[in-house]
Amino acid sequence: MEILQKINGHEDLLRLNDAQRVQLCQEIREFLIANVSQTGGHLAGNLGAVELTVAIETVFNTMVDRLVFDVGHQSYVHKLLTGRRADFPHLRQFGGMSGFPKPSESPSDAFIAGHASSSVSIALGMARARTLLGEDYHVIALMGDGAATGGMAFEGLNDAAVSHEPMIIILNDNEMSIGKSEGGLSRHLSRIRSSENYLHAKRRYREVMKKLPWGERIYVASSKLKNRLKRFLLPATMFENMGLTYLGPVDGHNLPGLISLLRSARDMKEPVLVHVVTKKGCGYPFAEADPAKYHGIGKFDPVTGKKLGPKVRTFSDSFGDTMLELASRDPRVCAITAAMPGGTGLLGFMRRYPKRYFDVGIAEEHAVSMAGGLAKQGMIPVAAIYSTFLQRSFDQIFQDVCMLHLHVVLAIDRAGLVGDDGPTHHGVFDVGFLRMAPGMLILAPVNFAEQRDMLCWAVESYNGPVAIRYPRGTEGSCRESDWQGFAGVENRGIVSCHRKGTDVTLLTYGSMLENVLEAAELLEENGISACVLRLLTLSVFPVEQILREMAPGRPLIVAEETAAGSGIREALASQLREADETCRVMGLDLGKDYVPGGSMKELYHFCGLDSSAIAAFAEEALRSEG
Repeated sequence: MEILQKINGHEDLLRLNDAQRVQLCQEIREFLIANVSQTGGHLAGNLGAVELTVAIETVFNTMVDRLVFDVGHQSYVHKLLTGRRADFPHLRQFGGMSGFPKPSESPSDAFIAGHASSSVSIALGMARARTLLGEDYHVIALMGDGAATGGMAFEGLNDAAVSHEPMIIILNDNEMSIGKSEGGLSRHLSRIRSSENYLHAKRRYREVMKKLPWGERIYVASSKLKNRLKRFLLPATMFENMGLTYLGPVDGHNLPGLISLLRSARDMKEPVLVHVVTKKGCGYPFAEADPAKYHGIGKFDPVTGKKLGPKVRTFSDSFGDTMLELASRDPRVCAITAAMPGGTGLLGFMRRYPKRYFDVGIAEEHAVSMAGGLAKQGMIPVAAIYSTFLQRSFDQIFQDVCMLHLHVVLAIDRAGLVGDDGPTHHGVFDVGFLRMAPGMLILAPVNFAEQRDMLCWAVESYNGPVAIRYPRGTEGSCRESDWQGFAGVENRGIVSCHRKGTDVTLLTYGSMLENVLEAAELLEENGISACVLRLLTLSVFPVEQILREMAPGRPLIVAEETAAGSGIREALASQLREADETCRVMGLDLGKDYVPGGSMKELYHFCGLDSSAIAAFAEEALRSEG
């Protein structure tokens, strides 16, 4: 690591020669493999972007120039080259370095990123701000080919193409090319179009012609003639048809070539798209062979590539198994995912029922609207989407599903806190916005058996929009022995009593049950008898049953793993008070701010939602009453 340990920014990179930069790339890969194997994180994408990131950081000074990442999980190399090498042992840990760009960490992180397809729009906004304020810096958007499947990416490209704002859009294509050109002529013309001499000649020609009488008209006419000839010889790329200057495709692991091309693109003073072809996992054979496995991985043995720790069954696995069961019974059942087949547990469904499996790419809006179209014509679509990404389909849920009361099942994975991925990935808003949608039924299972029964009932017995939200990971201690069965939902909703009590009532739902039950045990040790109730339905409340089950005349405390204002407490309190004006409702949630990354135990403690905090809140509520 003799070169890497001396690199803390742009000026250090400029002092290196080509051979030293190549050696630096090797050292970066060794560093990433060694460190991510200890902390877990996103590995394959970062290994594939090593040369590209070194080239960007060499050509641009990201402390001043604005580098906007799309998604941002591939920002590790950028962080490593901008003075954060010592922070990697605490990557994605509570209080440590984020796994995504974070402006509060470093001025070189231009913008926060965690959701895909937004980089071009953000970068164009920055470019326009630069022009309006008369400032001088470069703006670069770094977008992967996966992010390019999202509709927002095309909205940004469409506007950027006519903006005349100098900016560079880098399309990092992980060998899944968009409109891949074939044949020797194609490759030859790509090399010519990407060469420094060609770009310099083109730029000089334009500058000279603009100084001559009628030069501007001649330049425009000759450009049109050139473009027609080029399209005759080689079909134009989609980007050229939009009006962007297109350079590429180029080898994303040829470092000197990348640096030369980026310098040329920088000097063109117009919207330019640079198409770079890279290999995910490059330099680590295990990640090259299975980039999906190493996209986001926990701790692993860097020598063997094997994950450390036992394989555990998750709610995603349970969902995938149930979907196979449902599809075998009804040919109308189909599955939709937005580029997350493995994460949502649908790999088995994809292999067994490929004609009824639809991966729409990073396009959640499209996924939900397409689900509405499938349902309208008689299919039973189940769309499996992470809670944090479901936010992007807010309008489609309201307009294209609920307005016609269509039988669409939303399987909401990663509901609640998700741990070390942090604020961009916590699923803490879905309860609030789904409750707003007329006719949407929301179910919250606590274990695999309940999840299976809810999904089967939603697909086979219900006829309308229904969302089933479940957490990342395993069941915890609330296993099938705690399950009391689920046979469907009545209009008044469902509540389950897990513990009788006379002094205070603790009410929750989903994965928070475990913390609430532990809090009740702590209260009992202090001589306080706590009733524990759990809601299975979050859209309709069994008010009369809650009033019968709760400790009579005593406070009811709602504990929920949602952002403040995005849960059920206010609505439930209002309905309970309508039925019994003496009912006193208080509550705990995650608070109004975004929650950082860290282990679940650390985050519950930080937000005041662990068992001891819930018990302390209940004790204080009782003291204030006394």
